Amino acid sequence: MPSQPSGAGGTLLCVPTEFERSILERVAPDLFAGEAASAVEVIGFGPVAAAARTSALIAQRGPERLILLGIAGGLEGGPPVGEAAEFGAVALDGVGAGPGAGAEPGAALLLPSALGFPQWQDAEGEVHEQLALPAEGPKLLSVCAASGSRAEAALRRERFDGAAAEDMETFGAALAARMAGVPLHAVRGISNVAGDRDKGRWRVEPALEAAANCARAVIAGGRP
Repeated sequence: MPSQPSGAGGTLLCVPTEFERSILERVAPDLFAGEAASAVEVIGFGPVAAAARTSALIAQRGPERLILLGIAGGLEGGPPVGEAAEFGAVALDGVGAGPGAGAEPGAALLLPSALGFPQWQDAEGEVHEQLALPAEGPKLLSVCAASGSRAEAALRRERFDGAAAEDMETFGAALAARMAGVPLHAVRGISNVAGDRDKGRWRVEPALEAAANCARAVIAGGRP
């Protein structure tokens, strides 16, 4: 259910899961209630649900901008666990083609740019495996399945030079926003090191508190 009545314009906060939303409601209640609150919607887990739901929400609510707010796994060189960032670009790993017969085990996926097949094309140009976002900031990497080990995370970081964190929704939501001509700001709190599946070491609440602070700055700045 939306936290505000449906209506055109304004900022729409998009949160991937009810789990993240429930923590944000506790650590950042001002984002959900009061005169300064934005509408908040859950958009789903993973790139497919995020793309579909974001597209539907844009059509239903007509927002002026979107802020995608949630957690991510940190990659080497990115923000430390417990901190957050607004990202300046998002890439997608997992769409393309296998390296072909005779390739060495673990050989890199052939990405859309290597295949010559853009995922989307419009007046702004071709979208292969990366999209620019409105802010200046590091690159975020969206994946269909979170890294199962630090070695897998390192390989992804090598394939997408400069990627600072790993999530599962931003590319899908950002492509839906691109198609609709609506800016999307990607804000992620770093809850864990990518590939670390021991949730006893995760810091979800501090990460979401930090992400909420970033979202407040985006809202206060009034940037499209």
